Amino acid sequence: MKKRPASQRRRDFLKTGALVAAGAAWPGTTAAASTQRRPRLPASERVNVAIVGIGGKGVNNRQMLQRTGMCNVVALCDVDLVSDRTRGARIANGDLEPDAGEDPSKHVLIRPKAPVFKDFRVMFDQMAGQIDAVVISTPDHTHFPIAMASMALGKHIWVEKPLARTFGECQRLMEMAKRSGVVTQVGNQGHSSANLTQFKAWTEAGVIKDVTRIDAYMTRGRRWHGWGEAVTEYPSEPMPGGLDWETWTGPAAMHPFSKKLHPANWRCWFDYGCGAMGDWGPHILDTCHRFLDLGLPTAVTAEKWEGANKLVYPQASTLRFDFPERRGMPACAVRWFDGRGNNPVIGPGLREDAIDLTRPGKIIYGKDRVFHGYSHSSTLNLVSDAADETQLPGYEEDVPNHWQNFLLACKGEAEANAPIRVAGPLTQALCLGMLCQRFGGTLEFDDKTGQIINHDQANALLDPLPRKGWEQYYKL
Repeated sequence: MKKRPASQRRRDFLKTGALVAAGAAWPGTTAAASTQRRPRLPASERVNVAIVGIGGKGVNNRQMLQRTGMCNVVALCDVDLVSDRTRGARIANGDLEPDAGEDPSKHVLIRPKAPVFKDFRVMFDQMAGQIDAVVISTPDHTHFPIAMASMALGKHIWVEKPLARTFGECQRLMEMAKRSGVVTQVGNQGHSSANLTQFKAWTEAGVIKDVTRIDAYMTRGRRWHGWGEAVTEYPSEPMPGGLDWETWTGPAAMHPFSKKLHPANWRCWFDYGCGAMGDWGPHILDTCHRFLDLGLPTAVTAEKWEGANKLVYPQASTLRFDFPERRGMPACAVRWFDGRGNNPVIGPGLREDAIDLTRPGKIIYGKDRVFHGYSHSSTLNLVSDAADETQLPGYEEDVPNHWQNFLLACKGEAEANAPIRVAGPLTQALCLGMLCQRFGGTLEFDDKTGQIINHDQANALLDPLPRKGWEQYYKL
């Protein structure tokens, strides 16, 4: 039989995806197994996982998933297969031999060898029926199309944080996740730890209550500090061989290749990344946002806006998010601090010796108690002198990690701890903050209409048009 061209196969894929998203059944391929930790399962009982973005964070995600013994890595995909970034994954996959003196044991081997692709669309063309779940560890600006395509095909997804780069992309992903019914997990690893169980237990017990102020901070140096404020245009350098720049750019604006964009430096730029807040905010504010039911702010104000630039994130910013009263809880002002040494002022009467401002974290001011915690899996400590530590309820400390939780959810044996329905609204709030970092001043937001009502340019960037050729993922 004559093979259909890739463009036709993709059109068929999008039609199929629309049916799946509308509620058509998609046959499952994984079998049930015990929730207890145990040795590697038989191949037929493991989740078949495709990894998109195999360098950087993708290396850690793949290794952590494989160590559970609950998955088969059946496909690897990356736009750059010749650089040092992807070397470890390809050695583990048997595509490359370790150099002399290199310890191959540091690579978690992939057995059997998985096919390797440069374009996730080609991967789906050839292997969609063999994939149960997709792990997306690409730059922020390409999370959206890969996640939408995966869910449209009925694939469970793990998406690195932040969920997406724009408010509108988050909204579409939340709607698609609901329609498709697949398992979703966003890469907030601390949501599968005592960070979650403690915050949940303490809010339910009324220990954390009537919170009116949260100071969240990440004031270490960032990649764009020292040069970002002077940028007047995107730089350009010769393209390295083997890099698929068209697919790397995805739905974002096309700019020339530069090492100031790839690898890793994409986070600096408004067109591609989400800055320090998009990088660290999900790890610092995740449980605050979820269990205090913060939702979306009515306004975001740039109280500090230093080294601002039209292309690159500021050198330092302090943002105030105004969250309204909700479900009997008082209005809450959340302040975000970034930039070297731009630390919050510690309130009077607090144990300053228990608060290390050099480590990313947050201070939570409640009615009777003040708490401090760091990022990711770190738990809270009481830092108010009058606090009674003897009346704090217990909480579960030993829980399956984030990767175990995801695979158990894929197998129908657990609920995902950080699904898109939870991570989406937090990311949307951060997207409003990112626009405030871009324009300064105060942005007023109407939750009923989903619009910024006092700044037309910022409002247009809530849901900008994708680059030509990528529109189909915004119509699914």
